Amino acid sequence: MKCVSAKMVQRKNAIYLEKYCTIHGSQTELLEEDADYFIKRRGFDKPGTDCRRQTKTKKGCPFDCGLCPQHAQHTCIGLIEVTNTCDLRCPMCYAASGVGEFLSLEVIERMMNVYIDSEFEPPEILQISGGEPTLHPNILEIIDLGRKKGFKYVMLNTNGLRLAKDEEFVRKLAAFDRGFEVYLQFDGLNPKALRRLRGKDVGAEKKRAIERLTHHRIPTTLVATIAHGVNDGDIGAIVKLGLDIPGIRGVNFQPMAFFGRMPDKVSTQERITLTGIIQRIEEQTEGLLQKSDFVPLPCDVDRVALTYLRKEKMGKWIPLPREIDLRQFVPAIKNTFAFALDDAIDIKAARGCDCFKGPLRLMNLLADTALLRTLQQRAKYLNENLFRISITSFLDAYNFDLKAMQKECVHVITPDGRKIPFSAYNMIHRKAV
Repeated sequence: MKCVSAKMVQRKNAIYLEKYCTIHGSQTELLEEDADYFIKRRGFDKPGTDCRRQTKTKKGCPFDCGLCPQHAQHTCIGLIEVTNTCDLRCPMCYAASGVGEFLSLEVIERMMNVYIDSEFEPPEILQISGGEPTLHPNILEIIDLGRKKGFKYVMLNTNGLRLAKDEEFVRKLAAFDRGFEVYLQFDGLNPKALRRLRGKDVGAEKKRAIERLTHHRIPTTLVATIAHGVNDGDIGAIVKLGLDIPGIRGVNFQPMAFFGRMPDKVSTQERITLTGIIQRIEEQTEGLLQKSDFVPLPCDVDRVALTYLRKEKMGKWIPLPREIDLRQFVPAIKNTFAFALDDAIDIKAARGCDCFKGPLRLMNLLADTALLRTLQQRAKYLNENLFRISITSFLDAYNFDLKAMQKECVHVITPDGRKIPFSAYNMIHRKAV
């Protein structure tokens, strides 16, 4: 694999990559479905936050991962794959998981230390993944170890099958309380779509897992892989389900990336993009959400967008960008993939700007959500009254953009002591590692 030059072109209201390879010839690839958002996103862009590097620049990005000196962003989410064993065989699994091995606690602790030592500020988000991490015989000890290491958030990335079968396990997860969240794979409840994406209809197991997480009050984010023509018509229903169930803190949509266990018959011409998901959210939520409610995440404006909603006393959800001009906050927004609004804003930096002016003052909102409450009250308020919708679009060999790759902030921590951007890891480095 090698990099080739490309140019971005606009056709009607979409953005495409046009490139030429001496072996494969000309290629045109859809980059974004909404040129207006694509152009305006730069208004939220910020310089990256530095961190310690693990490798040197030799071949050039993305072949020296990582992180090499060419990378332009620190780690917002550090991901540790504790096993490559899985109890599903999803036709579109990026990790091509199946039967594999379990990392030892000693190796996992060393990987956590790599993450901690590489950051100049305390690292915030540790995501425990796989394979299916709940199959690891020491998964509870792994979560506990992450919490003892001082990560602000520890996330369990799971398909939910064990949660549906083993309520005692869910009860033990609930004991972790603050700073713990389940990242639940949830692509909707359409049986045909689930068979296409997950190999079988797992809708009943997903519903049971959500019921148990809700019953035991475990904060949960639904994570939906979206494929064009498969489940992109279910996006609005996923948002509505998340808003209707107390304890679900948000939804993360991920456009399907073309790497991993990808069937040859799938064409990249069927790609759905970050802005394509925003368009479908507007079309499918009956006026609740509009395209203008979504803003680029400043740490990675090319590949991540999000919005927050707050619940009024009468139960109505209001998107915050309609009440607050978030563009004013860019100087005070941290380079982080924050779960809560008060995590994202540097209060000290914001006090001296015009951010607090307007019909709804941010300080009042943050006082309600965090500043004047105990930690237990804050957690309860966040779970019940704030809702986050994010879209994370990863790069593959077809839509590869060097500048976007160098700002990617979701990094896989490897057993040999490196941090590799998620997209580069799955495109190039997974087999080598």
